[in-house]
Amino acid sequence: MAYRLRVACVQLNAVNEKDDNIALAERLVAHAAETGAELVVLPEKWTGIGPPDVIRSVAESIDDGEATLAMRDWAKTHGITLHGGSIVERRDGRDKLSNTTVVISPEGEIVATYRKIHLFDVQVGGHVYRESETEEPGDRLVLTEVEDWKVGLTICYDLRFPELYRLLALEGCEALAVPAAFTLFTGKDHWEPLLRARAIENQCFVVAANQWGSYADGKAAYGRSMIIDPWGIVLAQAPDEDGVVTAELDRSRLEDVRRRVPSLANRQPAAYQWPAGV
Repeated sequence: MAYRLRVACVQLNAVNEKDDNIALAERLVAHAAETGAELVVLPEKWTGIGPPDVIRSVAESIDDGEATLAMRDWAKTHGITLHGGSIVERRDGRDKLSNTTVVISPEGEIVATYRKIHLFDVQVGGHVYRESETEEPGDRLVLTEVEDWKVGLTICYDLRFPELYRLLALEGCEALAVPAAFTLFTGKDHWEPLLRARAIENQCFVVAANQWGSYADGKAAYGRSMIIDPWGIVLAQAPDEDGVVTAELDRSRLEDVRRRVPSLANRQPAAYQWPAGV
């Protein structure tokens, strides 16, 4: 069993054409691999982000789409597990798109697929966000294994739904991946507290790759990609620029935290009931 796992978050600002974003991601993934990372995580919608016309223009099939084929090649070339952040997925027979994560093995094969469950339909900072205009929600939790580590898959707005993370932890998660394009307005107050809370309450590592910078209609992403340990300590944080941050996850640290404060073991499921009608 691998007790240590070196991980990297890729941070970028997807304001260019899809091909340019793919070229930038390729360079950053290569840099992450050079640091010795075994798991590299891209941010949410790294091929392009913006209004509905932009979202539709970058959509692709995960079977043979340009970005997916590129990611499979990068994973194989560098011998890494590549968490594809998320891309906009087009599926046959469906009117709406999906916000989709693919995890790719060092052999270049897709080993897990997760579709974002919680769609970002909010009004904050003077801006309206309506992901449901173009996208449909996913409907299942997904875990995968990376070098014997169980990793739970989530995307951005999912972060505000702690029940999702608790269920992943109860399924055995040791690390939680959170690719995001978390807004600047909410991020300055909520990004770090929410990430640290998910790490602390579930006693898991959190690996959160965020977009940064302005992208469309005055909107902006917060950046500050982070890697956090099960005690809530920030192991690495990105500055406000394109780049890579890395850290080493140590399973003995996780085991120590869970032994000293056994909150997962001390749960009382029989006492928990959802309110009627929920």
